[in-house]
Amino acid sequence: MIQQVIHETPRGIIYIEGPCPGTYLAELTMNNKLTNFRPPDKQKEALIRITQMPHGMIYIARHEKEIVGYITFHRPDEISRWIKHPRVLELGGIEISSDWRRLKIAESILQAGFANPVMEDYIIITMEMCWHWDTRNTKLDIWAYQKVLCNLFGSVGMKKTPTDDPDITEHPANVLMARTGQNVSHSDLMLFESMRFQNKFGNAVNLL
Repeated sequence: MIQQVIHETPRGIIYIEGPCPGTYLAELTMNNKLTNFRPPDKQKEALIRITQMPHGMIYIARHEKEIVGYITFHRPDEISRWIKHPRVLELGGIEISSDWRRLKIAESILQAGFANPVMEDYIIITMEMCWHWDTRNTKLDIWAYQKVLCNLFGSVGMKKTPTDDPDITEHPANVLMARTGQNVSHSDLMLFESMRFQNKFGNAVNLL
């Protein structure tokens, strides 16, 4: 069942909805400024595919019949180290159209997603890579953008989490953040902790 929250803005009412089935998303249009990851029509197809995945969830910000923002949750990528953990879900992407920014929509869509009780059964991670950040439209440098993201995700209990994951270490601005649900067992938490660093001596070995 789709949950809905009304988010009032000076530009009009936004409906925060989710988790949304693909059939519902198919009836809506994508705002033409949702281009951070791929063109809007291709991104809509990607969102629909996520709804068809095990554990895949999409939350959207909707104005009338148009999607103006979204957040995705799904299992980690098959080539990621985190896929080996049975209790890890990835917050794969969050995007708000530049037409609708600075209206607290990102905060509302995050709050709605994390209000889902199923989140308490998982460790939720987000892999924030700076090459996806919209520094051009926001006019923020990567460090200021990182700070904004960390504050945003921190509002739902996510914390910076050190790791030697190659996707994170590829650039010093990249960051892994994580939140452990209340129902996650101690053994699952310890497994996650053991997975954070897998190449501790990699640099030393490469020097020999």
